[in-house]
Amino acid sequence: MKTIKDIISQKSKQRITMLTAYDYPMASFLDEAGIDIILVGDSLANVVLGLESTTEVGMKEMLHHTRAVVRAVKNAMVVGDMPFDSYQSNPKAAVDNARQFIEEGCQAIKLEWFQDCPKVASAIVKAGIAVMGHVGLTPQTARGIGGMKVQGKDAVSAKAIIKNALAMQDSGCFSVVLECIPQEVAQVITGKLKIPTIGIGAGPYCDGQVLVIHDLLGLFTRYQPKFSKKYADLGPQIVQAVKKYKQEVISGQFPDDAHSFHLPQDEIKKLRAYD
Repeated sequence: MKTIKDIISQKSKQRITMLTAYDYPMASFLDEAGIDIILVGDSLANVVLGLESTTEVGMKEMLHHTRAVVRAVKNAMVVGDMPFDSYQSNPKAAVDNARQFIEEGCQAIKLEWFQDCPKVASAIVKAGIAVMGHVGLTPQTARGIGGMKVQGKDAVSAKAIIKNALAMQDSGCFSVVLECIPQEVAQVITGKLKIPTIGIGAGPYCDGQVLVIHDLLGLFTRYQPKFSKKYADLGPQIVQAVKKYKQEVISGQFPDDAHSFHLPQDEIKKLRAYD
């Protein structure tokens, strides 16, 4: 299984691959494909539960999905996404909640940047729990930074994001996610940090990349982020398969003999004797 040391050692040597998963089957596929890190992301609020914001899921939902993912994974590192309001109140509560992810089988947790994030991240690291940071666009607090928009579009705000990333490193984080920032800013951060950067909408200069699996596979049609590349369009295929199933059930084509069970002839005679 991938370790923290393995991920750190990949910086500047081999790009890190990371994808989200929220259930056993998908986690199994990603693990079989050799993905380095599987993130049980709070994006499940949107792509699995149909909610509008990631702030609408809590520890109960995140741990439920984490258990399913962990059961499937044999090789990848599993990272649990700390949900909104599970780490912002105080460091002790943050440590207690982070520990629950580790107890469920995660190797690390992820925190989105907020004002006291370095203090909280440091407390979790000191408790022996690995932390992945997250700067730039932070969906949990997007309303306070102008909405779901690209961040760091001028020198002043870009420097603030660079400072945040360095603070995450100083707090003991083993890696940092850079979301929705200009690639030039991501390049500077990647060059300054000794730990790996993992980009999502941050251009090609990061040490790794992450996407939401439902966006990659064309399974979420409400919206498609500009930074997300669709590698398959499974949604229409699913619809067509279901339509075919419906037609065959209505017409009597399914189930056919090949998909049915039979009694032995002698048992059929006994059964008919009951008529």
